[in-house]
Amino acid sequence: MNTAFIGLGGMGHGMAANLHKAGLLTAVYNRTAETAKAFADSYGVKAVADPADVAAEAEAIVLCVSADADVLAMVDAIVDGLTERHVVIDCSTVASDTAREAAERVARKGAAFVDAPVSGGTEGAEKGTLSIMVGADEAVFERATPVLEAMGASITHMGGVGSGQATKAVNQILCAGINQAVCEGMRFAAALDLPLEKVVDVVGSGAAGNWFVNHRGKTMVRDVFDPGFKMKHHYKDLGICLHMAELNGGSLPLSAATREEYEQLIEDGYGEEDISALYRARRDLFER
Repeated sequence: MNTAFIGLGGMGHGMAANLHKAGLLTAVYNRTAETAKAFADSYGVKAVADPADVAAEAEAIVLCVSADADVLAMVDAIVDGLTERHVVIDCSTVASDTAREAAERVARKGAAFVDAPVSGGTEGAEKGTLSIMVGADEAVFERATPVLEAMGASITHMGGVGSGQATKAVNQILCAGINQAVCEGMRFAAALDLPLEKVVDVVGSGAAGNWFVNHRGKTMVRDVFDPGFKMKHHYKDLGICLHMAELNGGSLPLSAATREEYEQLIEDGYGEEDISALYRARRDLFER
């Protein structure tokens, strides 16, 4: 299925590259035109100057943009060119109600919509090993599967439109808790004068092992916070989680507390760093 890609940021660049590797990518669009041109020159695909033109270049259109408003703006920009042959696959992280609204706008032109948020960081995007949580009708999911498989290693159909984003919200809540626990635990290890990289290896191979400690633990304790998943993006995602919780009559105290800490770190200039930079905020846990 010929595929166009909108949004060549930290995640999108690797995802689009893997679509090209699979022989599916025909065109790209990015808000910064120079980024799209550089990608197109490198991979031998077309860079379109206007998102309204992508529908003429492909049957599948993948979105990977920053926020709810951006998703709806891109849908509005492409919708006039959509027909029954098109499927729009949104890999952004947005609220479930935003996904359903986007699907309604696309459906007015007879096109199909898939919400397919991803997890796995920039490493997963580059390697094509992302976990993709999919919300779509069964038949639409089957149509979109070859495109999704080019970008991810784990593709799971969670139900109708919105359920992919709901699952991603669960993922982001768990990431907040894991980040909190790992940062606190490693500051505790430092206070006990333990060899920190050995601590990471030991706990990472036992019951406390998780993706975050295994992939971020050793860089964290060296105060290296190169982004795999930027703090400012998790801050945005936790806001989505809180919005969805409110719509469902509940609250998420750990997510709210994590978001408050992120907000201070972002104000201090660390928003472009990896979420493991929460480790910075744990310096005051021990006197020495």
